[in-house]
Amino acid sequence: MKKESLHEPFSLVFKTLDECPQMEHQHNFFELIFILSGTGVQCINQNKFTYGRNHMFLITPEDCHSFEIHTTTEFFFLRFNDIYIQQSGLHTDNIQRLEYILQNASHQPGCILKNQVDKTLVRPLVEAIFREYVNRDLYNQALIQQLINTLIVVVARNIAKYLPEQVHAGTDVKALDIINYIQNNIYFPEKTRAEMISQHFGISETYLGRFLKKHTGESLQQYLTNYRVKLIEARLQHSDKRLNEIADELGFTDESHLNKFFRKNRGLSPSAFRKAVAKPAPVKVAVVR
Repeated sequence: MKKESLHEPFSLVFKTLDECPQMEHQHNFFELIFILSGTGVQCINQNKFTYGRNHMFLITPEDCHSFEIHTTTEFFFLRFNDIYIQQSGLHTDNIQRLEYILQNASHQPGCILKNQVDKTLVRPLVEAIFREYVNRDLYNQALIQQLINTLIVVVARNIAKYLPEQVHAGTDVKALDIINYIQNNIYFPEKTRAEMISQHFGISETYLGRFLKKHTGESLQQYLTNYRVKLIEARLQHSDKRLNEIADELGFTDESHLNKFFRKNRGLSPSAFRKAVAKPAPVKVAVVR
């Protein structure tokens, strides 16, 4: 699989494409992708969902992704790395917290713009970046960096809405490390047992429980349950995976186990949930040149 590298703190790319120029690939940097126009399917880590005008995705380092383009698509790509986050002059009291938020975006498939107000803010920002990029006017580099910084903070705010409500910029670094560990290992139930987490971080199981409750407002079991429910919901809504495939991916013994778990925590079966959130399939339109 092809793996791309970024040899500068950030880069901007504007492209109009009729087909994806490469198969699934990985990066060692962050990539923000904004859809100016067009329709198709975005695939991230084998999760597929449709895209359209004004959708935005964040690809994090090591994510595997590709596109299926249905109609001619205008893309905006912003690529940046950890060096940019550390040295860009971003006005935040906790750069480490910002990095944590961005790294965890890959766990939530779909458009990352959840705040309706932000959806109306992002497109003008992207268009302003494009104007400065094309015109090369006085102070354009300084303006582009300021616009990019604003865009990154807006994105981080939207991603943060999916993190535990009690986690904030002042949360203990070890608590963030524990949450990050849990999310990275959610597909391996044996690694998210209290005993294994305690051994990994060198703390007692009793302290682990109190620690998580203090910093997230949830017990370990509550956090694991709520996070797994969110992952199941995302796959039911944004992918065409069968229930037995979802069960296997998330470490359930079988489809029946998944059904029981989801019904207990959501009050309806996975099939009923998928039917309730189903959207009409995008219509493929022939482009006449």
